[in-house]
Amino acid sequence: MRLRAGCGLGSPLLDAPANEPLRRGGPGRRLCHRNRPGRAGANDNGRVDVSEPASISTGIAGRYAQAVFDLAREEGMLPALEADIGALESALADSADLRALISSPIYSRDEQGNAILAIGDRMGLTPVMRNVLGLMAQKRRLFVLPNLLAALRTRLADARGEVAAEVTSAQPLSPEQAQQLADTLSAQAGKAVRLQTRVDPSLIGGLVVRLGSRMIDTSIRAKLGQLQNMMKEVG
Repeated sequence: MRLRAGCGLGSPLLDAPANEPLRRGGPGRRLCHRNRPGRAGANDNGRVDVSEPASISTGIAGRYAQAVFDLAREEGMLPALEADIGALESALADSADLRALISSPIYSRDEQGNAILAIGDRMGLTPVMRNVLGLMAQKRRLFVLPNLLAALRTRLADARGEVAAEVTSAQPLSPEQAQQLADTLSAQAGKAVRLQTRVDPSLIGGLVVRLGSRMIDTSIRAKLGQLQNMMKEVG
C-alpha cells in the first residue's frame, strides 16, 4: 500500500512533519496522522484517552504495518525487521512498565515519545521501526503496538508463502510437540506454518492457537469457564 497525502477519518497515513522521516536518509515516504485539534478526549497537557475499539485498533495497526513492511522490503531489511518484532514482543511480555507506557493515558505525547525512542535506541532497533514508534507516540497510537507486531508477522509470513500461527501454552512446548503441531496446522492450512509460541501459566493446561482468523482454544481454563457457564444455566 502506498502512503497518501490525504486519508479518511481515523487513518494515520497523512503527511508527517519533515523532521519525522520514516525512510532512512531523508523525508521520503512518511507515516502520518491528521492533526485534529479539539478531538474528544484531548486536553491541554497533551494527554488523551488512548482507548479504542479492537476493530479500530486492528485497522490502524494494519495501515502502519503495511507502510513499515513496504519500506523494509524496499531497503532489503526484512530480516532486521523480523528481529525488531521479536525483540519488541519479548520486551512487551517481560516489562509491565513498557505495557503501561504504550497504553496508559497518564503519559503525555512528549513523555511517550522520549521514552519509546530511548527504548528503541537501547534495543538497537532499525531506523524504520524506531521512527514509526516515535511517530506513533506523537499521534497517540502506541497502544496499537501489539497489533502492529502481529500484523507485521502476518505480512512476513505471507512474503515467505507461510502462515503465521500464534500458539499460547501453559508450559513450553518441546521441539517434538512444536513440530507435530506445525505439521498438523500446515495440513489444515495447505501451506507451511510458522509457529510463534509463548507461555501463559494461567491456561493451566492445553493450548490456544490462532491461525489467521481462526482461534482454537483447548485450554483447561476455557473448559472450566464453559463448565462454570453450564452450571449457571442449570442453577
